[in-house]
Amino acid sequence: MNTVLTPSQVPLPPASGAWREGDPPGRRRWYVRESALALETGGELPGVRLAFETWGRLAPDRSNAVLVLHALTGDSHAAGPAEPGHPTPGWWDGLIGPGRALDTDHWFVVAPNVLGGCQGSTGPSSVSPRGRRWGGDFPFLTQRDQVAAEAGLADALGIDRWALVVGGSMGGMRALEWAVSRPERTDALLLLATAAAASAEQIAWATVQSNAVRSDPDWRGGHYHDTGRGPHAGLGLARRIAHVTYRSEPELQVRFGRSAQGAEDPRYGGRYAVESYLDHHAAKLVRRFDAGSYVVLCEAMNSHDIGRGRGGVRAALSRVTARTLVAGVDSDRLYPPSQQAELAAGIPTADDVRVIESPYGHDGFLIETDQVAALVKELVRPPRAPSELAP
Repeated sequence: MNTVLTPSQVPLPPASGAWREGDPPGRRRWYVRESALALETGGELPGVRLAFETWGRLAPDRSNAVLVLHALTGDSHAAGPAEPGHPTPGWWDGLIGPGRALDTDHWFVVAPNVLGGCQGSTGPSSVSPRGRRWGGDFPFLTQRDQVAAEAGLADALGIDRWALVVGGSMGGMRALEWAVSRPERTDALLLLATAAAASAEQIAWATVQSNAVRSDPDWRGGHYHDTGRGPHAGLGLARRIAHVTYRSEPELQVRFGRSAQGAEDPRYGGRYAVESYLDHHAAKLVRRFDAGSYVVLCEAMNSHDIGRGRGGVRAALSRVTARTLVAGVDSDRLYPPSQQAELAAGIPTADDVRVIESPYGHDGFLIETDQVAALVKELVRPPRAPSELAP
């Protein structure tokens, strides 16, 4: 006999969905930085470590390494099933693995959890050198800080040059930063649904989401991690706002229209189907993510300007020497194709911007894996498998 719980009986999620010491490690490995990380805005961040996952084997000449960079609420689990330590399947599982575009019989694929994140890398939910969680005292980060930490990971793995750096959205910001600040370490570059600098509208959307989190009474200035209650309402609202910007209006209309959710009647307090959809995604994120990381990463995205201190966007893009493909999603209203056109026009090694056709809006770069796979294959050819190379 099935038991139906009332809302008051449903167990509350923990204060944070962050990975914590003692949780199953899953496929994670860790890079620990020996010295403090100097930050772009001044000061430094001690005790830096990055969680990362790898697939495939690194060739003896270390020429087959691919860096995969995740978006805002992603993590290092880019491929593989949900399992202890990984509450969701790999977010790019259709792209990484034997026989896939990033064929792990040939490529050595590395996916780090971004600095400031919450799935094993140093972030607001981590314990600071003072013995308590960073919380609201965690410093402001930029993409340049995050890439500096990732460069340390590459050094530790013995990778002097990436055969390919690929990322979409926030991951595309970091991929671009790799190619501009470290052109000698980036052989090929695939930029998806990203921009040279955050636009006013993108800053506005991210700021509204951060404010939603901070307005929750359980935010407590960011120091909520050990209180037993987190800012779940605020984080859930932020996710609802974000998810609307991630999808397209036509898709939402075709998929949901004005339908009610099941037998619920919106005239009497029930929900529309699209409301239920947003509620579902909010509830999922609250259980697997950290509100502090959400704010830190939103602010880092808002700071994104590849031309800052480099003579402007055009001058910065001219530094890229990697073979480059830039692609946008035709229905993306958050990172419109005009931003990818600016990248393609400004990067000397890029040609015309590619278009991913999708009804799914910004999320198309995650969903349309066949089209992304075709771009990978156009940009790079699989090297010989490590087993075929001389030891």
